[in-house]
Amino acid sequence: MSKSIRVKGNASVANVSCGFDCIGYAISNPGDIITLTKKGTPGINISMSGLGSDSISCDPENNTGSKAIISLLEALKSDQGFNLHIEKGIPPGSGIGSSSASAAAAVFGANELLGNPLSLDELLIHGMAGEKVASGGIHADNIAPALFGGIILVRSYDPLDILNLPVPENLFNTAVLPEMTINTKDARQILPKDVPLSSAVEQAGNLAGFTLGLHKSDFDLLGRSMVDHFAEPHRAKLIPGYNKVRQSALDAGAIGCGISGSGPSVFALSDSLGKAEQIGNAMVNSFQNSGLNSKAYCSPIHRKPPEILD
Repeated sequence: MSKSIRVKGNASVANVSCGFDCIGYAISNPGDIITLTKKGTPGINISMSGLGSDSISCDPENNTGSKAIISLLEALKSDQGFNLHIEKGIPPGSGIGSSSASAAAAVFGANELLGNPLSLDELLIHGMAGEKVASGGIHADNIAPALFGGIILVRSYDPLDILNLPVPENLFNTAVLPEMTINTKDARQILPKDVPLSSAVEQAGNLAGFTLGLHKSDFDLLGRSMVDHFAEPHRAKLIPGYNKVRQSALDAGAIGCGISGSGPSVFALSDSLGKAEQIGNAMVNSFQNSGLNSKAYCSPIHRKPPEILD
């Protein structure tokens, strides 16, 4: 059995406008790469490199990757120790699942080195334990797509019920990351505790419409459904020039556009890679007009679990 493994964990887009805390999908780039090596004594030693790594804790109880592994080891009643190196390709506070990418890759790699005692489905709860370190609560709309790939619907948290939604063949993502960060916990604290009944009804209709749009590959329905009545009205003010960036994406032909997770990344969906790239250029230019440099990532929806590199 191998003693070391390298695994890539992918970024993800959560909420997708109409699916607050319950819809997310994986994207091909960017990603984190973890190197996990068995050691002869219990405990996890952590080292970090890459984007924003100096701001991430190397305390095993406060690191998303190691906390996911700890949860797995406790469930298996194992005292296996590991050396964990995390190479961050996704900066923390980006809104595209930085913490979930590390947690998914780490728990996936640990399970592999332990002989795959748990199924992919069984790993999710341990990935969520890692994600809790960053978000302050139990959420699966980033960690589930990072672990399973594709587009995920979290139907219920108690009991946990995760559903795979169909991915239309010609559905492409653009994610634009401006050079700023937003702390996930801070972005959650500005949200109201209650929403008007009328907003809840509209959001439920949009979520149902978005889900049906995926099943029918009906991009017009997807676009009509991508309206957020819960988080975006409050979080938009945290991102300079957000409304203009969103409009630039729609003007360039996006099916829909919104804030990815807690932000500051902004995502858009489109029907071809060429259009996704055009949309990315328009959004980058719009951010530039608001005084922010940014980078666009364009790809199909990523459909696979974390990738074993070697």
